[in-house]
Amino acid sequence: MIPTIPPLAGLCSYDEAHRTGLSVENCVDWLKRLHYVWKRLHQIFTAHITAEPLYELKTAFSLHSHLCAEHAQAIRTRVSEMREPPLGLEVIPHPGLEQACDEVLCAPTTYERCLGLYQVLLPALNESIHSYLETTNRLADAPSVRILRFAQLELHDILAFGDQVMSAWEMAPDTAVAYYQGLWQALASAGGLSGRDAITTSSPAPVYSVTPFQYDRVPRRDERFQDSFNAGVNPEAFLYDPRYSPRDKTLMMYYKRIREIDVPEMMASILIEMPDKPWGFQRDMTRQLWDEARHAMLGEVGFRQAGIDWTQIPISFLWSYNLNTQLNATERHAVLFFIEQGLMPKTGKRFEWEVGRASGDELSALFQDFDWADEVLHAQIGREWYVKGFGDLNSALAYGDACWSKVMSHWREYRDQGLTQHRNWWPEIYQRACHHWGVPTDPLAMAYCETYESIRADLKEITGSA
Repeated sequence: MIPTIPPLAGLCSYDEAHRTGLSVENCVDWLKRLHYVWKRLHQIFTAHITAEPLYELKTAFSLHSHLCAEHAQAIRTRVSEMREPPLGLEVIPHPGLEQACDEVLCAPTTYERCLGLYQVLLPALNESIHSYLETTNRLADAPSVRILRFAQLELHDILAFGDQVMSAWEMAPDTAVAYYQGLWQALASAGGLSGRDAITTSSPAPVYSVTPFQYDRVPRRDERFQDSFNAGVNPEAFLYDPRYSPRDKTLMMYYKRIREIDVPEMMASILIEMPDKPWGFQRDMTRQLWDEARHAMLGEVGFRQAGIDWTQIPISFLWSYNLNTQLNATERHAVLFFIEQGLMPKTGKRFEWEVGRASGDELSALFQDFDWADEVLHAQIGREWYVKGFGDLNSALAYGDACWSKVMSHWREYRDQGLTQHRNWWPEIYQRACHHWGVPTDPLAMAYCETYESIRADLKEITGSA
């Protein structure tokens, strides 16, 4: 007796497979509109990482930018399979879609930006994907169905996060209602994201996007971040000094991790200021940007396990601040690559992992294990998108070193201007951690006071610190 097995590989029922659905041309048109919105969402999230003060939004924007890039890439691949050369993926599908995205990009407040992202563009994207899946033939168009179902999973998480974000505000700006209605009106003027909805309205007059968007490359932090110009503790010098114990070094590694929030702040500037780079560059670099934000959260969690309130530590933003204000985008990319390559030898990420293992702190060992794996990927991304422009690795490294050497630390100037006193916060934090661990402090570690005044993070002497 033949067992009763679901037909059509379980993709759909016969009734669903009988549905005429969408032609290839119809599918491509709809997918291109979804692609356009995913890509614009990627731009909006990325463009506001640097100047967004709220730490939780910096990290969330980093993640959501990465997810948008991944789903845009999935659609690009799918469209390329559907008899569509040239692909036309850079064409704006409709002015109404463009205006809605531009208005969110240019929104002047964090509230309105989040309102546009999490209560207009992303819900509209989710609704359009649902409609596509209900319309297309799930058997004939199975590859599209697959990538859109994956997108739905992550959209569900993003929208749940967005609901919590919007509920956190006690009061909305007076302009929020008109702004919100204007966004939906702009989408309606385009026939929705699909282009297949009835057009019941004309596109409203632009408000915020009347003035073209200007990217703000100066990093900003919320009020929990204290003394951001502080360069009074050099964690690298401590980490590589054999006189200090692996257990004590884990604290410095947690600091190095949470301080990595300045990498997304800097990398966002590269992505926004190099818009003509190939899409593959944008996608791969956004993956790295998200990884760096994730590393910052690893440090946050590490401090929490050690009984340390990270808001009591000056989390410096000087790396992103100095690079963003002193170098152009190409030079910043060069510095990023140079640093990544310096982490590849045994004295780099492998060493940090070994320290984590030797410390007895299993969480530190785990975090450094994944941090090392991520950095190997980042070095490969750098070789793909940076080295090829130089022809050989040595020339690429030399240029990166030279660019980093151009960056003035302004260590004394920031102190003399009253922006910081470069307070040595280490003894206080170290003492708290030892109390939490139930162990005595090491007098040598307590006395640590090496600064960044004349030594940069790779322990190379700074030629100009004033």
